Amino acid sequence: MKTAFTLAFCALLLAACAATSEQRVSSTVARLDARGGSQVRGEINFTQVGSRVHIEGQVTGLAPGAKGMHIHEKGDCSTVGATRAGGHFDPREPTNWSTRHGGPHTAERHAGDLGNIVFDQYGKAVVDLMVGGITVDQGPLGIIGRALVVHFQADDLKTDPTGDAGARAACGVIER
Repeated sequence: MKTAFTLAFCALLLAACAATSEQRVSSTVARLDARGGSQVRGEINFTQVGSRVHIEGQVTGLAPGAKGMHIHEKGDCSTVGATRAGGHFDPREPTNWSTRHGGPHTAERHAGDLGNIVFDQYGKAVVDLMVGGITVDQGPLGIIGRALVVHFQADDLKTDPTGDAGARAACGVIER
C-alpha cells in the first residue's frame, strides 16, 4: 500500500513539473521572405529558455559568407526594401540615445543586434544561438510583432547604428 501511494505521488509530482515546465516555454516564429531583389527564404524559431532566447532555423538564398541578422523595431515588411521595419529593436532607445551597435554577446548593443549568420557554398545558413536582452512575448523586451531582417552584407558589430550590413535581403514578422 505504501509503495503504491509513493508511486502515485511521484507520478502526480512529475506530471505537475511537466505542466509547469510547458507553461514557462514560449516560442514564436519568423518566416523570411525575399526583399531587395534577393531569393532569400527561411524560417527562424525563437524559444524562451529562462532569461535568454534560443534562436534557431535555416535561411537560404544568399552568396557564401557572413550576413547581418537583426530584430527590427516594427513588424512591417511591406516595402520592397523592408524599410518600414525601422531600425534595430532596442527598448532603451526612446530614453537613452547613447546605446551603441554591437554583437549578440557584447556588453553594449541594441537588443536586436544578433550578429552574423554564415551562408555556406550552397547558399544555406543554419542559425543556432542564445541571446539575452529580449523575451518571447509582447512586453517591454518582447519581440512578438517585430521584424527579423537578414542583410546582404556582414555586420561589422561596431558601426552605428546598423553595423554597416547593407540593404535588407529578407524580412519576416515574428509572430506566434
